[in-house]
Amino acid sequence: MAVTIQQIKSLQERTGAGIMDCKKALIEADGNEEKAIDILREKGITKAAAKAGRVAAEGLALVKICQKCGKKAAIVEINCETDFVSGSPKFHEFANAVLDCIFTNEPKTLEEAKELTQPLFTDATVAMRENFVLRRYEIVKAEGEESFGTYSHGNGRSTSLVLLSKEADATLAKGIAMTIVSASPRYLNVESAPAEDRERELAIARNEVATDPKLAGKPEAVKENIVTRKVDSRIGDLCLDHAVYALDPSGSKKMSELEKETGIKVLKFLRYTVGEFSGEKTED
Repeated sequence: MAVTIQQIKSLQERTGAGIMDCKKALIEADGNEEKAIDILREKGITKAAAKAGRVAAEGLALVKICQKCGKKAAIVEINCETDFVSGSPKFHEFANAVLDCIFTNEPKTLEEAKELTQPLFTDATVAMRENFVLRRYEIVKAEGEESFGTYSHGNGRSTSLVLLSKEADATLAKGIAMTIVSASPRYLNVESAPAEDRERELAIARNEVATDPKLAGKPEAVKENIVTRKVDSRIGDLCLDHAVYALDPSGSKKMSELEKETGIKVLKFLRYTVGEFSGEKTED
Protein backbone atom coordinates (compact mmCIF):
# COMPACT_ATOMS: atom_id res chain seq x y z
CA MET A 1 0.00 0.00 0.00
CA ALA A 2 1.24 3.50 -0.88
CA VAL A 3 1.36 6.08 1.90
CA THR A 4 1.53 9.84 1.56
CA ILE A 5 4.18 12.28 2.77
CA GLN A 6 1.52 13.86 5.00
CA GLN A 7 0.84 10.52 6.72
CA ILE A 8 4.53 9.92 7.29
CA LYS A 9 5.05 13.45 8.64
CA SER A 10 2.08 13.12 10.99
CA LEU A 11 3.34 9.82 12.39
CA GLN A 12 6.85 11.18 12.76
CA GLU A 13 5.59 14.22 14.70
CA ARG A 14 3.60 11.99 17.05
CA THR A 15 6.32 9.40 17.68
CA GLY A 16 9.66 11.05 16.91
CA ALA A 17 10.63 7.97 14.89
CA GLY A 18 12.67 8.14 11.68
CA ILE A 19 11.07 8.75 8.30
CA MET A 20 11.83 5.27 6.94
CA ASP A 21 10.58 3.59 10.13
CA CYS A 22 7.33 5.59 9.92
CA LYS A 23 6.87 4.70 6.27
CA LYS A 24 7.41 0.99 6.90
CA ALA A 25 5.05 1.00 9.89
CA LEU A 26 2.29 2.76 7.91
CA ILE A 27 2.62 0.30 5.04
CA GLU A 28 2.44 -2.61 7.48
CA ALA A 29 -0.61 -1.02 9.12
CA ASP A 30 -2.36 -0.36 5.78
CA GLY A 31 -2.25 3.37 6.46
CA ASN A 32 -3.81 3.20 9.93
CA GLU A 33 -1.85 5.69 12.04
CA GLU A 34 -2.88 4.30 15.43
CA LYS A 35 -1.94 0.78 14.39
CA ALA A 36 1.34 2.11 13.00
CA ILE A 37 2.10 3.67 16.39
CA ASP A 38 1.53 0.28 18.02
CA ILE A 39 3.88 -1.33 15.51
CA LEU A 40 6.59 1.23 16.31
CA ARG A 41 6.06 0.71 20.04
CA GLU A 42 6.26 -3.06 19.68
CA LYS A 43 9.58 -2.72 17.85
CA GLY A 44 10.88 -0.34 20.50
CA ILE A 45 11.40 2.41 17.93
CA THR A 46 9.36 5.05 19.74
CA LYS A 47 11.48 4.42 22.83
CA ALA A 48 14.57 4.98 20.69
CA ALA A 49 13.17 8.23 19.33
CA ALA A 50 12.38 9.52 22.82
CA LYS A 51 16.07 9.31 23.70
CA ALA A 52 17.20 11.28 20.66
CA GLY A 53 17.40 14.58 22.52
CA ARG A 54 19.83 13.33 25.14
CA VAL A 55 23.44 14.46 24.89
CA ALA A 56 25.87 11.95 23.41
CA ALA A 57 29.37 13.01 24.50
CA GLU A 58 31.18 9.69 24.91
CA GLY A 59 31.91 7.15 22.22
CA LEU A 60 34.52 5.73 19.86
CA ALA A 61 36.67 6.85 16.96
CA LEU A 62 37.40 3.88 14.69
CA VAL A 63 39.38 3.36 11.50
CA LYS A 64 39.49 0.62 8.89
CA ILE A 65 41.75 -0.12 5.91
CA CYS A 66 40.84 -2.51 3.10
CA GLN A 67 42.70 -5.73 3.85
CA LYS A 68 42.72 -6.90 0.21
CA CYS A 69 43.91 -3.83 -1.67
CA GLY A 70 45.17 -1.49 1.04
CA LYS A 71 43.95 1.42 -1.06
CA LYS A 72 40.78 2.45 0.75
CA ALA A 73 40.29 3.55 4.34
CA ALA A 74 37.45 4.92 6.46
CA ILE A 75 37.39 6.69 9.81
CA VAL A 76 34.29 7.39 11.91
CA GLU A 77 33.28 8.91 15.22
CA ILE A 78 30.20 7.46 16.93
CA ASN A 79 28.94 9.00 20.15
CA CYS A 80 26.98 7.58 23.07
CA GLU A 81 25.88 9.04 26.42
CA THR A 82 28.05 7.27 29.00
CA ASP A 83 31.58 5.91 29.30
CA PHE A 84 30.05 2.73 30.75
CA VAL A 85 28.39 1.98 27.40
CA SER A 86 31.32 3.24 25.29
CA GLY A 87 33.54 0.60 26.91
CA SER A 88 31.09 -2.27 26.47
CA PRO A 89 31.64 -5.08 23.93
CA LYS A 90 28.10 -4.54 22.62
CA PHE A 91 28.81 -0.90 21.75
CA HIS A 92 32.11 -1.82 20.11
CA GLU A 93 30.33 -4.43 18.01
CA PHE A 94 27.69 -1.89 16.97
CA ALA A 95 30.28 0.81 16.17
CA ASN A 96 32.28 -1.59 14.01
CA ALA A 97 29.10 -2.57 12.16
CA VAL A 98 28.47 1.12 11.39
CA LEU A 99 32.08 1.52 10.22
CA ASP A 100 31.76 -1.55 7.97
CA CYS A 101 28.51 -0.24 6.48
CA ILE A 102 30.04 3.15 5.66
CA PHE A 103 33.24 1.56 4.38
CA THR A 104 31.33 -0.72 2.01
CA ASN A 105 28.68 1.70 0.74
CA GLU A 106 30.73 4.93 0.62
CA PRO A 107 27.96 7.48 1.35
CA LYS A 108 28.64 10.95 -0.05
CA THR A 109 27.20 13.03 2.80
CA LEU A 110 26.62 12.75 6.54
CA GLU A 111 22.87 12.77 5.92
CA GLU A 112 23.19 9.88 3.48
CA ALA A 113 25.38 7.98 5.95
CA LYS A 114 22.82 8.48 8.72
CA GLU A 115 19.97 7.22 6.56
CA LEU A 116 22.07 4.24 5.49
CA THR A 117 22.95 3.26 9.07
CA GLN A 118 19.64 4.21 10.72
CA PRO A 119 18.50 0.59 11.32
CA LEU A 120 21.77 -0.13 13.15
CA PHE A 121 21.31 2.94 15.36
CA THR A 122 17.67 2.12 16.11
CA ASP A 123 18.52 -1.46 17.10
CA ALA A 124 21.43 -0.24 19.26
CA THR A 125 19.27 2.31 21.08
CA VAL A 126 16.63 -0.30 21.82
CA ALA A 127 19.27 -2.81 23.00
CA MET A 128 21.44 -0.46 25.07
CA ARG A 129 18.91 2.25 25.99
CA GLU A 130 21.08 5.21 25.08
CA ASN A 131 21.15 7.86 22.39
CA PHE A 132 23.77 7.20 19.70
CA VAL A 133 25.02 9.68 17.09
CA LEU A 134 27.06 9.27 13.93
CA ARG A 135 29.04 12.49 14.36
CA ARG A 136 31.47 12.42 11.44
CA TYR A 137 33.25 10.18 8.99
CA GLU A 138 35.54 10.29 6.00
CA ILE A 139 36.56 7.83 3.32
CA VAL A 140 40.06 8.19 1.87
CA LYS A 141 41.44 6.54 -1.28
CA ALA A 142 45.11 5.83 -2.01
CA GLU A 143 46.58 5.79 -5.52
CA GLY A 144 49.73 4.33 -7.03
CA GLU A 145 52.43 3.85 -4.38
CA GLU A 146 50.46 5.68 -1.68
CA SER A 147 49.71 3.87 1.56
CA PHE A 148 48.05 4.36 4.95
CA GLY A 149 49.04 4.45 8.59
CA THR A 150 46.68 4.28 11.57
CA TYR A 151 46.84 4.56 15.33
CA SER A 152 44.25 4.44 18.11
CA HIS A 153 44.79 5.67 21.66
CA GLY A 154 42.75 5.25 24.83
CA ASN A 155 40.69 2.32 23.55
CA GLY A 156 39.35 4.35 20.63
CA ARG A 157 39.17 7.71 22.37
CA SER A 158 41.54 9.29 19.84
CA THR A 159 42.27 7.78 16.42
CA SER A 160 44.28 8.91 13.41
CA LEU A 161 44.45 8.00 9.74
CA VAL A 162 47.35 9.19 7.59
CA LEU A 163 47.85 8.98 3.82
CA LEU A 164 51.53 8.52 2.90
CA SER A 165 53.23 9.21 -0.42
CA LYS A 166 54.56 5.65 -0.67
CA GLU A 167 54.69 2.34 1.15
CA ALA A 168 56.19 2.52 4.65
CA ASP A 169 57.07 -0.28 7.03
CA ALA A 170 54.50 -0.96 9.74
CA THR A 171 56.50 0.68 12.53
CA LEU A 172 57.09 3.92 10.60
CA ALA A 173 53.48 4.16 9.43
CA LYS A 174 52.22 3.62 12.97
CA GLY A 175 54.77 6.09 14.37
CA ILE A 176 53.61 8.84 12.03
CA ALA A 177 49.97 8.14 12.89
CA MET A 178 50.92 8.12 16.58
CA THR A 179 52.58 11.54 16.15
CA ILE A 180 49.32 12.93 14.77
CA VAL A 181 47.44 11.73 17.84
CA SER A 182 50.01 13.00 20.33
CA ALA A 183 50.87 16.35 18.69
CA SER A 184 47.32 17.25 17.56
CA PRO A 185 48.48 19.19 14.46
CA ARG A 186 46.02 21.32 12.57
CA TYR A 187 47.91 21.67 9.27
CA LEU A 188 50.48 19.75 7.26
CA ASN A 189 52.77 22.79 7.03
CA VAL A 190 52.70 26.58 7.16
CA GLU A 191 51.93 26.81 3.45
CA SER A 192 48.83 24.64 3.76
CA ALA A 193 47.18 26.76 6.46
CA PRO A 194 43.93 28.30 5.13
CA ALA A 195 44.09 31.99 4.20
CA GLU A 196 41.40 32.90 6.73
CA ASP A 197 43.44 31.33 9.58
CA ARG A 198 46.52 33.25 8.55
CA GLU A 199 44.56 36.51 8.29
CA ARG A 200 43.22 35.97 11.82
CA GLU A 201 46.74 35.50 13.18
CA LEU A 202 47.99 38.50 11.20
CA ALA A 203 45.35 40.73 12.78
CA ILE A 204 46.34 39.58 16.26
CA ALA A 205 50.07 39.96 15.62
CA ARG A 206 49.69 43.42 14.08
CA ASN A 207 47.74 44.60 17.09
CA GLU A 208 50.43 43.22 19.42
CA VAL A 209 53.20 44.98 17.49
CA ALA A 210 51.26 48.24 17.24
CA THR A 211 50.66 48.36 20.99
CA ASP A 212 54.17 47.27 22.05
CA PRO A 213 55.97 50.39 23.41
CA LYS A 214 59.35 48.76 22.72
CA LEU A 215 58.59 48.77 19.00
CA ALA A 216 57.10 52.26 18.81
CA GLY A 217 60.11 53.81 17.09
CA LYS A 218 60.78 50.97 14.65
CA PRO A 219 60.27 51.47 10.87
CA GLU A 220 57.06 50.00 9.44
CA ALA A 221 59.01 47.47 7.37
CA VAL A 222 60.70 46.15 10.50
CA LYS A 223 57.36 45.92 12.31
CA GLU A 224 55.86 43.99 9.41
CA ASN A 225 58.77 41.54 9.47
CA ILE A 226 58.15 40.98 13.18
CA VAL A 227 54.46 40.38 12.46
CA THR A 228 55.32 37.83 9.78
CA ARG A 229 57.71 35.96 12.09
CA LYS A 230 55.09 35.88 14.85
CA VAL A 231 52.46 34.46 12.49
CA ASP A 232 54.80 31.86 10.97
CA SER A 233 55.83 30.77 14.47
CA ARG A 234 52.28 30.43 15.77
CA ILE A 235 51.01 28.60 12.71
CA GLY A 236 54.18 26.50 12.67
CA ASP A 237 53.40 25.26 16.17
CA LEU A 238 50.18 23.82 14.74
CA CYS A 239 51.85 22.08 11.79
CA LEU A 240 52.68 18.40 11.50
CA ASP A 241 56.10 19.06 9.95
CA HIS A 242 57.10 20.99 13.12
CA ALA A 243 55.96 18.17 15.44
CA VAL A 244 58.47 15.79 17.06
CA TYR A 245 58.26 12.24 15.72
CA ALA A 246 56.63 10.14 18.44
CA LEU A 247 59.01 7.17 18.13
CA ASP A 248 62.26 9.13 18.03
CA PRO A 249 64.44 7.89 20.96
CA SER A 250 66.05 11.30 21.38
CA GLY A 251 62.70 13.09 21.48
CA SER A 252 64.01 15.81 19.16
CA LYS A 253 63.59 14.67 15.55
CA LYS A 254 60.93 16.72 13.79
CA MET A 255 58.61 15.29 11.17
CA SER A 256 60.23 17.48 8.50
CA GLU A 257 63.55 15.76 9.26
CA LEU A 258 61.90 12.34 9.17
CA GLU A 259 60.52 13.13 5.71
CA LYS A 260 63.97 14.00 4.38
CA GLU A 261 65.45 10.89 5.97
CA THR A 262 62.85 8.43 4.64
CA GLY A 263 61.58 10.17 1.51
CA ILE A 264 58.02 9.53 2.69
CA LYS A 265 55.65 12.50 2.70
CA VAL A 266 52.41 12.88 4.61
CA LEU A 267 49.80 13.79 1.99
CA LYS A 268 46.75 13.96 4.26
CA PHE A 269 45.89 13.22 7.85
CA LEU A 270 42.74 12.93 9.96
CA ARG A 271 42.61 12.92 13.74
CA TYR A 272 39.31 12.13 15.46
CA THR A 273 39.13 12.62 19.21
CA VAL A 274 35.75 11.82 20.74
CA GLY A 275 33.76 14.98 21.45
CA GLU A 276 36.37 17.31 19.97
CA PHE A 277 35.34 19.70 17.21
CA SER A 278 37.10 19.44 13.89
CA GLY A 279 36.42 20.67 10.38
CA GLU A 280 35.51 17.27 8.93
CA LYS A 281 32.01 16.08 8.10
CA THR A 282 30.45 16.44 11.51
CA GLU A 283 27.33 17.04 13.55
CA ASP A 284 27.80 19.22 16.63
